[in-house]
Amino acid sequence: MINAIEKNLCRGVNLLNSISDEQYSNSSTPPYYSSIGTHIRHILDIFNCIFIGLDTQKVNFSQRERNPIAEKTTSGGIAYFNDIISKLKTLSEEDFKQIIAVTDELGDGKVTVDYSLEAVLMQAHSHAVHHFATIGYIVSKLDIELLDDGFGYNPTSPRLSSTN
Repeated sequence: MINAIEKNLCRGVNLLNSISDEQYSNSSTPPYYSSIGTHIRHILDIFNCIFIGLDTQKVNFSQRERNPIAEKTTSGGIAYFNDIISKLKTLSEEDFKQIIAVTDELGDGKVTVDYSLEAVLMQAHSHAVHHFATIGYIVSKLDIELLDDGFGYNPTSPRLSSTN
């Protein structure tokens, strides 16, 4: 599981290595006017919430750090990616079965449910893929060449073949 998550997060690092800070922080794309950096920071905040809560076995997704440097500069984003990847690599198979209380704001107030660590990591990974798809849309609208044709695709999603 960690290898798959790391591989996906490295796709984000590769993107950041290929764009400028201006492209990264550009929030001119409708309809939401969010930047690549906003999505990257949000993705990594979710993973960070997991690591912050591991010691107490209480993860609160509504208390994200919202690091402005990770949102505005590619170097800040890359450093945040590297920090999360390093933390992922410290986890062992025994850690995955650990039960943690996960809290999030669902729109009508905060809700807390029990998850295994592996389940919440799987959710964070799927969340990252979803946001990478949105980033792919922003990249397209900003006329940036996306060098990774798998960026933002869920591995189970059907892909059009070039012969269709």
